[in-house]
Amino acid sequence: MIEFFQPPRRLSCGIVIVNDARELLLCHVTGHDHWDLPKGGAMDGETALRAALRETREECGLELDAETLVDLGRLPYRARKDLHLFGARLPRLDPRTLHCDSRFTDGDSGQRWPEMDDFGWFPFAQVPQLCTRKLSAVLCERLDLAALLVQLQQRTEQALAA
Repeated sequence: MIEFFQPPRRLSCGIVIVNDARELLLCHVTGHDHWDLPKGGAMDGETALRAALRETREECGLELDAETLVDLGRLPYRARKDLHLFGARLPRLDPRTLHCDSRFTDGDSGQRWPEMDDFGWFPFAQVPQLCTRKLSAVLCERLDLAALLVQLQQRTEQALAA
C-alpha cells in the first residue's frame, strides 16, 4: 500500500460569544468584506483554551474567564485547518468599547493595520450573510447557536443556585 504524506492540520482557536438577545459578537476583518470570530493560531506549547482567550483579548480587547467557557471542541473548517471553539455568554456590551491590539503589515504600503476594524452584535440568522461560507457552515450547521445560548444560560443558573 502506498502512503501519502499528509501535512498536519493547522488549528485556529476562538470563542463564540452570544448574548440573551440571540445575537453573536463578530469582528469585521480589516480590508475584507466579511465578519469573523475572534480566533487565531496557538503558539508553541499553548493550549487551545489559552490561545482562544489570548486571541479574544488581542482581537477585541475582552478579558474572559476560562471558568465561564463551554468547550465546543475541534471542528473541521478548511482543507488543512480545524477550529477549536469555546462558547461564552456576555451581556450586550457596547461594541464601540472594543478594540483590536493585533496588527498586520500591508504588503503594498508597509502600513500597519488592526486585524479587526469594527465589532457588532448580529442576530444568529444573519451569520450566513456576514461570514465566509466556511465559517457560516461551522456556526450554522455544525453548531447550534440557539442551543449553545440555552446551555450557557443553564450553566449560569446552576452556578447561582450552588
